[in-house]
Amino acid sequence: MEKIEILRTWVRQARKIVFFGGAGVSTESGIPDFRSQDGLYRQSYAFPPEQILSASFFQRNPEEFFRFYRDKMLPLEAEPNAAHRTLARWEQEGRLLAVITQNIDGLHQKAGSKRVFELHGSIWRNHCTRCGKSYGPEFIRRCQGVPTCQCGGTVKPDVVLYEEALDEQCLAGAVGALKQADLLIVGGTSLTVYPAAGLLGYYHGQRLVLINRDQTPFDRRADLVLRQPIGQVLGAL
Repeated sequence: MEKIEILRTWVRQARKIVFFGGAGVSTESGIPDFRSQDGLYRQSYAFPPEQILSASFFQRNPEEFFRFYRDKMLPLEAEPNAAHRTLARWEQEGRLLAVITQNIDGLHQKAGSKRVFELHGSIWRNHCTRCGKSYGPEFIRRCQGVPTCQCGGTVKPDVVLYEEALDEQCLAGAVGALKQADLLIVGGTSLTVYPAAGLLGYYHGQRLVLINRDQTPFDRRADLVLRQPIGQVLGAL
């Protein structure tokens, strides 16, 4: 409880909070993460999920890609949890500068957050690789096999696959927010995926908080570490 009180005080004093989150932020909404014991990367498929979710696999075997994608990557009915709702409230109160997320589920926006930098894209945006026409996620879910545009092009989710670069505009916005932050809260991420994890180097403030169930490579650099579910921690604030 002492750590919660420290965090509560820091949040109360902060005016430019930035939150950096990963898959663990959404597990309390029923969305599995990737690397935990029950995560996607520990489940059995014909190909490893890391391979399926790569740009080269998408080009080579789009049918298998979309079979996995529909099965595991489209939690359209998921609802925000206490972490998402707390962050949205902080933004409305004028104390949260931005959310930087590695998630693609759109739950921060669903909770009401406006300034969200989605490093790895979003399942809610899809476009034709030939003509650029936009489609909603329901179109991807309804289609059989490879989703195809009216022009005959393949409709691809706007998510960043392995082997693809992050969006430069999104990166620039995230870096700008981190440089301004007076409190950085990192939650629900193993901090092992780069270049996303490398963004923490742009934070030069004095208060770095890590909320994660497992250890991370950044624990020693943190000023406060909590090993509790992030929804439980932020919900208590």
